[in-house]
Amino acid sequence: MVESKKETKKLENFKDNQENKEAIAASQGKALESKDESFSVAQKEIKKETKEVKEVKVELEREYIIPIRKYVLTVPRYKRAKRAIFVIRKFLARHMKVEEHDIKKVKIDNHLNNEIWFRGIKKPPAKIKVKAVKKMGIVYAELLDIPEVVRFKIEREKRRSKKVVKKSHKHEHDHKHEEKTESEKTDEKEKEKSSVEAGLEKQKKSAKEQKHTAQGKHQEKTTPRRMSLKK
Repeated sequence: MVESKKETKKLENFKDNQENKEAIAASQGKALESKDESFSVAQKEIKKETKEVKEVKVELEREYIIPIRKYVLTVPRYKRAKRAIFVIRKFLARHMKVEEHDIKKVKIDNHLNNEIWFRGIKKPPAKIKVKAVKKMGIVYAELLDIPEVVRFKIEREKRRSKKVVKKSHKHEHDHKHEEKTESEKTDEKEKEKSSVEAGLEKQKKSAKEQKHTAQGKHQEKTTPRRMSLKK
């Protein structure tokens, strides 16, 4: 009877343990599902934000032929290139619908600036073709008809920038490799020092041994021997 009661208790405990394990597994599964759902929701929100950013990126994109000569002739000769830049900024601020026609919100490209200053401060071009792009309330002006020389320069700058990026990656990789092998270098240095010290000790020992033995010409000399005269 006692043994049967013990067996029934063991069975009940085993069933309770199994039920507890199933409950824990179910709760963990629900937690993982909730995490997955939250992660998927976060990903969807990020995708929506990126789409919105992509949509907001370019507000306006236009091409203009800006007249410069008639505005420049009213200014002294030594101020004409500066006046041409001012005219381009003012023209784009008005036609690209910049807030309050703010000239500071118009950014001129380096190649466009070089084209205006190409013949010096006294002789800017009479007119110029410009491509204007409005992004987040700021207008970016670029040269439309790029000469072949300028195109070659742009491509060369791109190649150089790529090479610089590759070199920086290589330098970082080499730096990491050096950091990893610092312990190896210290071990090699210690081995070299120990080998040098062992060599010096051997030289000292050999020098001491040579002091006690005859050297050079003294070693060749021998004591005179008396030979008996032949009768």
